[in-house]
Amino acid sequence: MKSRYSTAWKNSTKPNKQRKYAHNAPLHIKNKFLSCSITKSLKNEHNTKHIRVKTKDTVKILRGEHRGKTGEITKVNVKNATVHIKDITRKKVNGQDAHIPIKPSNIQIIELDLKDEKRLKTLRKKKEQKKVTEKPKKDKPETKK
Repeated sequence: MKSRYSTAWKNSTKPNKQRKYAHNAPLHIKNKFLSCSITKSLKNEHNTKHIRVKTKDTVKILRGEHRGKTGEITKVNVKNATVHIKDITRKKVNGQDAHIPIKPSNIQIIELDLKDEKRLKTLRKKKEQKKVTEKPKKDKPETKK
């Protein structure tokens, strides 16, 4: 029987194949789709460009109808690779408020929730790795004209 998810899939420029790959991916791979960019100040502080979103992170929406709004993440849906942000809602027909699912590629983390020890440990590890791999810049000798 043929598997719905191909582990040998390389890449394709066809959007329908990319959507199929993302939709049929197992959860441990969908988990990687939940990373998003962070602000410049956080990039300098933690030496990383992207990090996985978590509840209680403060984010700014970069794309879509709610562009420019900020809020706290209330729910992360790994299966659909979406997040729900506090106060970003829509009125339903029966009058209730429903959270709008937003893709992590359309948001930017403004403030990290650093209460999780495992997350702190990984950030420290990344910071140490960057220090080791960075090479000191050599001064170029001046050329005479």
